Amino acid sequence: MLSKTCATVAFRFSSQRTAFVAASSSFGKFGSGGGLCRFASAAAAPMDNNNNATTTVSPESLLEHFQTTTKSSNNSMIGNNVGDAMYALYKADAVCFDVDSTVIAEEGIDVLADYLGKGEQVAALTKQAMEGGMKFQDALQQRLELLQPSQQSILQLLQEQPLQLTPNIDTLMNALQSKQVDIWLVSGGFRIMIEPVASLLNISKHNIVANTILFDEVGNYNGFDKTEPTSADMGKPKALQQIQTQHNYRCMVMVGDGATDAQAKPPAQAFIGFGGVIERQAVKEKADWFVTDFMDMVHIIEQR
Repeated sequence: MLSKTCATVAFRFSSQRTAFVAASSSFGKFGSGGGLCRFASAAAAPMDNNNNATTTVSPESLLEHFQTTTKSSNNSMIGNNVGDAMYALYKADAVCFDVDSTVIAEEGIDVLADYLGKGEQVAALTKQAMEGGMKFQDALQQRLELLQPSQQSILQLLQEQPLQLTPNIDTLMNALQSKQVDIWLVSGGFRIMIEPVASLLNISKHNIVANTILFDEVGNYNGFDKTEPTSADMGKPKALQQIQTQHNYRCMVMVGDGATDAQAKPPAQAFIGFGGVIERQAVKEKADWFVTDFMDMVHIIEQR
């Protein structure tokens, strides 16, 4: 069995800078519903340019380093387990992102609804689903039946009004990719609308788990694929479990703005709530770390 003391890992931090506390740290669980840190052994301590051993990392040292070097405000330190979430992000081999109001600065289905002249009705259903007031599958089906989107109308929308990326999401994605962290887009939105976003961010379409709208032979709406894990409530933990099983990830982090994203822990080791587009109180209350600017996450990734 793993002990409750998580093995510490090397922190690439120059010996000329302030050394932080603790060669190791015991911090137990990643909050309610999370798992113990599952890293089997500590990484060998790397050497800096002067051939000196670098400092080890712990949730406490990451938190202290973040507070010291970023001059963080109280808004950057919201969450139930901020240090643990930072450590999970520091060690993650996969980070999974919601798309709507997280990777993009809008709700894709609301954009589509506005384009089709049915914005107000669909926005009300979206709000209920995101705040946990309606089962996701019910909201999805009601919205699509209301919209009846054709393949042509969706493609025309994307050409005329490309979805807008959230500020600094490209910087975060580049930082993760530079550290060989796998990125997944796990969304209750629609694959047909998400694939162009993934392409912009250099994410493979094979790393998308999303809903598939079905069309008939002439491109008219013909339902949606109900076998997709994200087509139903509790779909995101199911999707992450499938991803973890297929790729043998040791530490996954979920990032998103909604109640369905918070459900992904476990199997995610940490849930990072995002409020840079819209702040949801229910998400703040459930997040291990709640951020409004992706540069806060970039700062942690850069310490790897």
